[in-house]
Amino acid sequence: METTLRKNKWLRARDFDPLWLRTHIEDERRTAGLLGEIREAVFGAQDGLISTLAVVLTVAAATHEAYSIVIAGLALALGGIFSMSAGEFMSSKSQREIFDAQIASEAEEVEDRPQEAEAEVAFMLEEEGLEREVALRVAAQIATSKPVLLKTMVEKELGLTGGDEGSPLRGALIMGGAFGLGSLLPIIPFLTVPVSMAQYVSIGITGLGLFAMGVVKSRWTRRHWLPSGLEIVALGALAGAAGYVFGTVLPGLLGVAGIAG
Repeated sequence: METTLRKNKWLRARDFDPLWLRTHIEDERRTAGLLGEIREAVFGAQDGLISTLAVVLTVAAATHEAYSIVIAGLALALGGIFSMSAGEFMSSKSQREIFDAQIASEAEEVEDRPQEAEAEVAFMLEEEGLEREVALRVAAQIATSKPVLLKTMVEKELGLTGGDEGSPLRGALIMGGAFGLGSLLPIIPFLTVPVSMAQYVSIGITGLGLFAMGVVKSRWTRRHWLPSGLEIVALGALAGAAGYVFGTVLPGLLGVAGIAG
């Protein structure tokens, strides 16, 4: 593939093999779709790790009872799975419906007012850097095909592409599943070791999990793996510290400090 790319560097546009172009574009579109699913997985797992860590540390600081800590953590995990899944499903579905309505509106314009659509395409091409006469010629050529004109309007005016189509259900399952898996890590230590030690083990495991996610994420963001991992760890540390402080200070302020005994 690398040799092919070096060779293609010296080709004119008309010299590229259409079959190679089709395969190359399909690969890039699949990658774009995969990145959307990775985003959902990273967001769900990160939220599960951080929010659950904050809760278990808060309950641990307030009660020092493993049973209460585990129940609180599992309750958050179960609630978060359904909440995150439902939220992702509804937001993706609503977004898709809004996009469909916008595309339908553009389709009406192309059908009923093709000259207006052509003029808009020419204007957008001119704004992107083409000379006005060149933009008008390109838009006129695009307008000879209504499907191409509609696709151009949708992509340039609405900012939508074929990669915007995704399954709300699949996204919801990925988001909820990642949240659930992430939530388990901070809870597990409280099932295996004393609470006093489990707090530190939970923090350590969660930190490693967050750092690993940052490292994995850097593969697609092209950032250096170290700052990418440390960034997510810092966010988790802030949430965990806040949970611990509120778990120790808040009960005293409310006059229920005795529950820690």
